[in-house]
Amino acid sequence: MLIHLKSRIQEPEVQELLSYSVFPDPDHLNRALQQYVDKDELHLDGYEDEGQLIGLIGYENTGTSEVTIHHIAVLPENRFKNYGRGMISQVLAKYNPDRLIAETDVEAVEFYRNTGFVVYSLGELYPGVERFRCVLEKDEGQDED
Repeated sequence: MLIHLKSRIQEPEVQELLSYSVFPDPDHLNRALQQYVDKDELHLDGYEDEGQLIGLIGYENTGTSEVTIHHIAVLPENRFKNYGRGMISQVLAKYNPDRLIAETDVEAVEFYRNTGFVVYSLGELYPGVERFRCVLEKDEGQDED
């Protein structure tokens, strides 16, 4: 089960996890942290296992049957154990959106592709850095709540 992390945003373990999903620069991390503090529409949730924070997911529910993932990270020693996929599944179960969207870089694109997202190249949005838009559409036959 996902737990809310906004009230814990100053904890080093939360900041460490978030740092894995932003450009490796303290200013980028600080801006991301401040966004979660300032914007009520942004959610920051985490997954704990045996009292240890294993992963986090930061997202926005736009209210238009769409959820946008802004950040997702799992501790390096716990990657490839389906924690990321599990956090996405819990967000899907909570909101039942028609579409789940994320933007990522080449390092994480296979994670999204393997989780069922359709991946589109956005080209080189920053010098030397290709970005990708990842979209997971609700199955036509899926029941709505």
